[in-house]
Amino acid sequence: MSDSRLREAVELSFGRHETFAPRFGWLHKAYMQVKNDSEIFHREDAPVLLGVGKNMVYSMRHWSKAFKLTQEHPHEDASYRAHVASPTWRARWLLDEDGADPYLEDTGSLWLLHWWLLSTDAEAKCWVPSWYVIFNLAPRSRVTSAEMTSVITRHVHESFEEKDWPASESISRDVECLIKMYALDQEFNPLSPGSFEDLLMSPFRELGLLEGQGKGRDRTWRFTSGSRSNLPAPVLTYACLDYASRFSPNAGSISLARLAEDPGSPGRAFRMREPELTKAIELLVGNHPDLQIVEALGQRSLTFSKAPQALAWDILDAHYGRVREREGFPTPQEWIKKYPGLDGDASKRGRKKLPQQVEVLDLIKENA
Repeated sequence: MSDSRLREAVELSFGRHETFAPRFGWLHKAYMQVKNDSEIFHREDAPVLLGVGKNMVYSMRHWSKAFKLTQEHPHEDASYRAHVASPTWRARWLLDEDGADPYLEDTGSLWLLHWWLLSTDAEAKCWVPSWYVIFNLAPRSRVTSAEMTSVITRHVHESFEEKDWPASESISRDVECLIKMYALDQEFNPLSPGSFEDLLMSPFRELGLLEGQGKGRDRTWRFTSGSRSNLPAPVLTYACLDYASRFSPNAGSISLARLAEDPGSPGRAFRMREPELTKAIELLVGNHPDLQIVEALGQRSLTFSKAPQALAWDILDAHYGRVREREGFPTPQEWIKKYPGLDGDASKRGRKKLPQQVEVLDLIKENA
């Protein structure tokens, strides 16, 4: 078995994107529909309401869940077999009309979504294991698409039982989609559905994470690294504290080396080594009363005098104009009351029983 912690970090989900990378406007549009109709992705008129093709509806559903903007759960009516979706509080914070950046005009918001996509937290694991492997576990060298597929396959086979392995074609489609999503210099394939649109409409290409060299089957890909001029320090600091909160929920510290190199860390997700990561956050840290970079025994660490998760959101929210302080903005607890499906235990307790289920329960009680 692998020592990569892949089993703990991801849900086994492959190819759910229907070959479509997330496009401009999709996440906001999906959020606005889901907050009013939890069944939207199952409706026959969903393509009309969302303004996309049928396969794209499936893709929008996948990406909304993968970015942790929706959470799927059983319908309150047990006769409704499919899982329905509720918008998460972070989706309300980011994508509502009075949210932080509903139309993702700030490149920092794309970096934030990229972090949410790859991260594992208390709410959900990573729903794109192929992405997790490539960013966190694959070598930092130049690779072909076939080599990416091979690396993902190896890690999945080492970490999971054979009965859970995906088809090789599913992993290959993941690699193709990942390249569509991030590569600045893609090749247009006239035989691939939506290929030309993907060239124009994938906002995550703005991050400049992936570049290619050569043509055709011999084309190789390399993830760029170094300083990220379009990555705001508050977004990076948020990711660092968010990551630190998984190991230290209260005040404490984490080494900058871990923040840069650990699987699942910001340094891996953003492709930044320790010197670049340190330089990017040190000005913000130096001006913040609850943060400090200290050095001991030749190792530099980020220390935080408050709970890192709360501190992370304070810093992020301040960067976006203090969204949480706006009139009528709900707390996470108020949001769960509005969408009880977000509370997994309450959702199960609150499901309405089918008539035959009620009858069986009554009989059991009568004969008890």
